[in-house]
Amino acid sequence: MIPGSPLKALSIAPFHPASSLDFLPAEQLRQLQSHRLRQTVRRAYDRVALYRKRLDQRDLRPERICTVEDIALLPLTTKADLREAYPRGMFAATLGEIVRLQASGSVAGNPTVSAFTQHDLNMWTGVLVRALAAFGIRQGDVILNAFGYELFTGGLGFDYGSEALGATVIPVPAGQTDRQIQIMKDFGVSAICCTPSYFLHLIERAEERGVDLRTLPLRVGAFGAEPWTEAMRARIQQSAGIKAYDIYGVSEIIGPGVAAECHAQQGLHVFEDQFYPEIIDPETHQVLPDGQEGELVLTTLTKEAMPLLRFRTRDITALVPEPCPCGRTLRRIRRISRRSDDMFIVRGVNVFPSQIEAALLAVEGTLPHYQIVLTREKGLDEIEVQIEVTPNVFSDRISALENLQQTIARQIEHSLGLRVAVTLVEPHTIPRSEGKARRVIDRRGI
Repeated sequence: MIPGSPLKALSIAPFHPASSLDFLPAEQLRQLQSHRLRQTVRRAYDRVALYRKRLDQRDLRPERICTVEDIALLPLTTKADLREAYPRGMFAATLGEIVRLQASGSVAGNPTVSAFTQHDLNMWTGVLVRALAAFGIRQGDVILNAFGYELFTGGLGFDYGSEALGATVIPVPAGQTDRQIQIMKDFGVSAICCTPSYFLHLIERAEERGVDLRTLPLRVGAFGAEPWTEAMRARIQQSAGIKAYDIYGVSEIIGPGVAAECHAQQGLHVFEDQFYPEIIDPETHQVLPDGQEGELVLTTLTKEAMPLLRFRTRDITALVPEPCPCGRTLRRIRRISRRSDDMFIVRGVNVFPSQIEAALLAVEGTLPHYQIVLTREKGLDEIEVQIEVTPNVFSDRISALENLQQTIARQIEHSLGLRVAVTLVEPHTIPRSEGKARRVIDRRGI
C-alpha cells in the first residue's frame, strides 16, 4: 500500500466463461495444442508457398508433425520473410475470405502485413476478453482506449475484447490528452489502455491541470506495445493509484492479446491454446529450457488467414517454470524488458535501453522521461543520457544538480561498466510520444 496514496480497491472480476481455457489440465491442453498444430501445419503447407518450399527442403511432410514435441522440426519464420512475401505471399486464405488487413511500419522496404478471417477476429476477441478479465475488468466498466487505430493493431483489438466483455469503450487515440482527461472525469473511466510512456505523459498533463488521477474512478491500466520496467510500473501505480498490468502482443500474430498478466503480476500468461511459445538462443536457434532467457518464438495454432510457424519475435524473455498463484495452468513468460534488435554496441559492450532506464529511475529526483544519444568522436563511440528531473531539483543549487548528475553517472557505470555523459534537463524537455517512446537517437552514422 502506498502511504498517502492507496491503490483503489481492486475487485477481481467474476469468473468469465471464456477464461475456462486458462485453467485446462496440462495434458488436456497439450492434446488440444497438438491437434491444432497438426491442422495449422497442414494448412500452411497446402496454402503458403514459402512453407511448402521450406518443408520440402527438409524432406518434412506435414503428417510427420504429430505433437507439440515435434515443433522444433519446423523452420523458423522471420519478419524479413514476411516483407519478402509482400503483399499476399503469406496468405492462406483468399481475399474473399479475409475480412481485415492491418500492417506494421518498416524503416526500410515493405511493411509487414497481418490478415484476418472472421474466425481470426473472433479468436482475437476471445483472448482479449480473457486478458481484460484477468486484469479485473468486467461488464459495466468504462474503458478509455488510447491506442492507435488505422493500420496499427492495438486500438481495434482492445475494442473487440472490451465490447465482448460488456464494458463501455471510449476510443480516444493518443495525442488528445486534454480531451482524454476531461472524458475520464465526465464519464467515470475505470480502466485505460495505452502505452506506458504515454500514460506517464497523461499523468503529467493531469497534474498541470490540477487533476489528481487518484481521486477518479480509474483503477486499472492495460499497458503494452513497448518494453517497460518495474520501476516505471511503480511510478505509474503510485502517481495514479491504479493497478498497472502488462499485456503483450505481436502485430504479425494478432496484436495485443498474445499474453497478459493476472492479478498476481508475476509474469504474463501466454494464451497457449492459440499461440505456442518457445524460447530459443538467438544465435544458435537451439530451444532453451524453462527459466533460461532467450528469444521468444511463437506458432499460431488456429489462425486461418495467415498462419505463422515458429515466428521469431526478437523479444527477449524466459518461460517461468513455477506455477502461478492465480491457478491458471497457462505458462507464463517474464515481462519483456528488451529486444534482441534494440541492443546497441558501444566500445564493445552490449547495451539495452532498459538497463539505462532501470539505473535512472533508481535515483530520487529523476522523472521517467529520457533519451540516449549516441555519437562518434574521433572514431570513438560516446553515450549521452539526457534525463528530466523534478522541478524542485532543477531549481535547486548548482552543487545539488552536480551531485545528482554524478550519482546518475555512477549508477549507470555500475550497471553497464561504461562511463557516460549525463545531462540533466528541465521537465517537458524530452519530446513526448503519442505511441512508442523513442528512447535512442543514434548519430554515429554507422
